[in-house]
Order: sequence, then structure tokens, then C-alpha cells
Amino acid sequence: MEITKKKSTSKIEIIEFTDPACTWCWGSEPILKKLQYRYKNQIKISFIMGGLVEDAHTFMDSTNTIGGDLSTFNEQVGTHWLEASSRHGMPVQAKGFKLFDEENPSTYPMNIAYKAAQFQDEELANKFLRRIREAVAAEAKQANTMEVLIELAKESGLNISKFIDDMGNGKAEKVFEEDRYITRSYQANGFPSFLIKNEEGKEIVLRGYQSYDTFVSTIEHLSESPLTESKTEVSEESILNFVISFDKVTTAEIKESFDLSSEEVNKWIKRIVEKKALKETPVGNGFYYQGTKKVGGMCDDNGSCNF
Repeated sequence: MEITKKKSTSKIEIIEFTDPACTWCWGSEPILKKLQYRYKNQIKISFIMGGLVEDAHTFMDSTNTIGGDLSTFNEQVGTHWLEASSRHGMPVQAKGFKLFDEENPSTYPMNIAYKAAQFQDEELANKFLRRIREAVAAEAKQANTMEVLIELAKESGLNISKFIDDMGNGKAEKVFEEDRYITRSYQANGFPSFLIKNEEGKEIVLRGYQSYDTFVSTIEHLSESPLTESKTEVSEESILNFVISFDKVTTAEIKESFDLSSEEVNKWIKRIVEKKALKETPVGNGFYYQGTKKVGGMCDDNGSCNF
């Protein structure tokens, strides 16, 4: 595999068995961001593509009443995602959701697209994966089509010519099949599942959505030497720093990383948005937030920025 990776100095690696259209993988994003924010380069987060829906014509999830009829499949998925959103807090767009149709009945193209992006750069590939998740879950884009995948790849900074080549020459599909083999070998039948490993190769598998505390307990169990958890005091500056460090976040991700209640996070966000240091964009049943200025500057109505 020609995957470009930066040398890691991390003590713990968290590998998520995933699919870009998995709602509880989308719901795990706040937990993973909190881990990244608090443990910095002590942990590395990676992804293995498991492939959730090979063909919507034959897919069946009786637990969530999904499957059996392609004509109602999108509506069934949207209903499930709205219910999940009420629990995990990440925004979803059920109205107009149209991911699956006769010509595009699978999530596999999105999995393969991530593997194609990895041939270029792992960091950009992870940015691309996040963008696919956003597009599918919160923007109701048909991201299993090549047209939309190219659009999202451009937004993520990928080399489009190489991306198209690797999507078409079979290389990305081959490494996706390797990912599926690894997924089966760990019996990661539900997404998300997580493989947590230390430097010595000791590993633990966690199946399903996990709380932050469960990850911390597992990390502590596997760590030969204690990892340092950095808890930042809540302030307008620290929240803005957090948003800028991840480029674009949701309300749930700020709330989780700073241990805030719904009421508290809304108050903090409102203050920063009013100072025009955060851009608030409605999306689905929630919001995206992005910094409008570099760290160190809050802005008043006249464009004057200070801290």
C-alpha cells in the first residue's frame, strides 16, 4: 500500500472500524475530538473501513426497522438518524435525505474513496472522511456518487487527478477489501467498534458507541506510563482555540470537550458569535462553527479585535 504516513510518537492508537454513513460513528466524533484535544499527540486516531451497506436492496437492520424495500429505505434511515441525533447530539438532515437509489444502493464507494485519499496523505484523508460524514449526515448530499465525492475531495485539498485515477484503477478498492478482511478478523460486526493498542502491541476491542470515560479507563489500562490529560479552563479564548484547531465543529463537540451542559454551551457560543469571532452556520437540526479570526482576536461590531 502506498499510504503516506507521518512518523507517530503516540503512545496509544485508537482505530475505529467505521463507515462514512454510520450515524453512531458520526455520533462518536465529539468523543474522539475530546480525546484528541485533551491528549494531543499522545494518542493517534485511525480508521479502518468496514463497509456498512453493500446493497440497500438486500440490506436488513431489524433492530432499527431499516430494509426490505428500497423505495422507503431513505425514509427509514432518516427516521433512525433523527432518533440517534436526539441522543448523541450531532446534527442530521433527514428531510431530503436521498443517499440510496437504484443506481447507487451502496455505501462502499465512500469507503473506497477514503482509501483512495489515503494514497495521498493520511491527514488529508481523515479531513476528507470528516467531510463525507458531514455531507451525508447533516447536509443530505448523495455522497456515494462520484460527482459528489470529487466535490468533497476538492474541498478537502486532495489532488483530484490522482484521486480519480486511484478510484478507477482498482487500487483503492483492493485496500478497502483488505480493510474489510481486518474488520471481519476482529469480528467488528457493528459500527463503530474500536481497537485500542499500545506501543508494545497490547490491544483491547470495544464494540459499539463508547463514552469518553470508557476510553480513558481503557487507555489507562494499556498505558505503560501514565498519559497526561490536559483539561483547559472554559473561556471564550479556549473555546475559540478549540474550534480553530479543528477548523469546523458542532455544538455537541464543544459541549463534550469542555464538559458543559446544553444551557452552558449555548451561552458561551452566543457570546463568541456576538463578538463575530465565530461563524455560525445552520445545518440540519444543528449548527457548524468556524473561527473568523486567528487565535488571539475577538471582534466587535466595528471590526476591532482583542482579548
